[in-house]
Amino acid sequence: MTVIRVERADRVPWPDVEAALGHGGNGSTCWCQWAVNPDYSTMSRDEKHDALRDELAAGQVASPLVAYVDGAAAGWCRIAPRTEQPRLAHLSVVRRGSVEPMDDGTVWAVTCFVVRREYRGRGLAHTLLEHAVSLARDNGARMIEGYPIDLAERPGRPPNTLYIGTVGLFAAAGFEVTARPTHGRAVMTLRVNE
Repeated sequence: MTVIRVERADRVPWPDVEAALGHGGNGSTCWCQWAVNPDYSTMSRDEKHDALRDELAAGQVASPLVAYVDGAAAGWCRIAPRTEQPRLAHLSVVRRGSVEPMDDGTVWAVTCFVVRREYRGRGLAHTLLEHAVSLARDNGARMIEGYPIDLAERPGRPPNTLYIGTVGLFAAAGFEVTARPTHGRAVMTLRVNE
């Protein structure tokens, strides 16, 4: 029987973080720094790697999540208040689709999923999103946003382009489409703690 568990990334061994991000999708290129690091576009791959390590060592309220399958680090999810993900303010899907103020710390965003190739098709993204919602709710989120791809409008997307999730993934977790600001993308929201 397969055992799946999810842990905060700031509480797991660093090699597990590297394993979760380094063997699937673009995780080992980005090191989940796109949304959080204002210097992302000028950083080397190694600098992004080190920035994530420093971020996790700081032990903030919000932490990305690592999913394990039978003890092996198999997946990753980034969730944090939007105020801690400053590059979101530059995304047209967010600027045109969210009605929430960017400086509202009670609005959290799910911005990244990585599932290692050998663990895909097991529902890990669903499990990660479920735990991400719980983390946000337990830490005072009022609203959670996601900015997924709508596969009905953009079918046949390769797995590496689905790191932001899909409309179906977010809908299964209770999120509702609140805007469609660009072709093939949606803003989806889930109200918590109201």
